[in-house]
Amino acid sequence: MATQSLQSFRDTHLGPTVALGEANVFRMENVMNPNCGEVRYSRRDFFKITLIRGHNCYHYADKSLEIDGPTLIFFNPRVPYTWEGLSEDVNGYFIIFQEAFVSGRFVPALSELSMFQPGGSPAYRLNDAQEKEVTDLFEKMLREVDSDYPHKYDLLRNYAAEMIHYALKLQPSEKLYENVDASGRLTGVFLELLERQFPIDSQQQRFTLRSAGDYAERLAVHVNHLNRSVKETTGKTTTTLIANRVAAEARALLKHTDWNISEVGDSLGFREPAHFANFFKRHTGQSPTAYRSV
Repeated sequence: MATQSLQSFRDTHLGPTVALGEANVFRMENVMNPNCGEVRYSRRDFFKITLIRGHNCYHYADKSLEIDGPTLIFFNPRVPYTWEGLSEDVNGYFIIFQEAFVSGRFVPALSELSMFQPGGSPAYRLNDAQEKEVTDLFEKMLREVDSDYPHKYDLLRNYAAEMIHYALKLQPSEKLYENVDASGRLTGVFLELLERQFPIDSQQQRFTLRSAGDYAERLAVHVNHLNRSVKETTGKTTTTLIANRVAAEARALLKHTDWNISEVGDSLGFREPAHFANFFKRHTGQSPTAYRSV
C-alpha cells in the first residue's frame, strides 16, 4: 500500500511547480475528482480536515462511511482510506498539514482526539447553520493562505484548532457501518499491502511486515478481526498467506539473483541462515542449496 506524501499530492493534483506551505488549503472541486473503478486504498503522511458536500463514500479498511450532504471529516496518517464520489455535485474544502505544523502547539495532542484515532469517530454531519460556520472558517483560511501576512500560518493553526473544537462539541455521525462484504474488503486491503512489499529488488530492501499483527496495526483493526476475515474469505490463515508469499519470493531470488543464501534469507527477514533454510524446506520440500542447483 503506497503512502502519499504532500509532495506526491502536489505533483498529482497541482503540478510540481506549485510551492507548498506549512499548511495548505484548497477548494475540493479545483483539485480532486471522484475515483472510478476499483477501490484502492492509500496511506497519507499528513493530516486532513475536509468539509465535503454531495453524495460520497469514504472507505477505511473494512468500514465505509456513506455521506449525503455537508459533512466535516477528519483523517490521520495512521489509517489508510480511499474516497468515491457518488454524485456530480461534490464540492467543498480541505486543509492538509503534517504533524509538525501543530506539534507542541495544540492541547490535547491530535493523536489523543477521538476524530484522529483509529476506530474513532471521524465524521460530523452538519445542518445549514453549522455548514455556514465551517464554510466561513475555510474561507478565512483561503484568504490567509494566499496573503503575504508573515504570521499567516499562526492564524491557520488557530482556525484549524477552532474547527477541531467545533467538531468536538458536535455528535459524530453514526452512519459508519461495516460493509456487507466487510471481510472481503479487509482481506483485499491486506493482500494488497502484502503484495506491495514485493519484489525484493536489492539487498538493502527488507521484508518487514512479517506477522498478522504487523498488518493489523497498519490497517488499524484488531488482529483477531483480520484473521477471521482472511480465513472467512480465502479459507487460509493470515500466517499461511504471508508464508506462501515469502516462499514464492525466496524461490525467485534463489533462481534469478547471485545473492548467497544468507543474503536471500536476510532480505526476507530471517536473521539466521538456519531459520531461513528450515522455513524454505518446510514450504518447498527442498533446501535452498538443492533448489538453486536444479
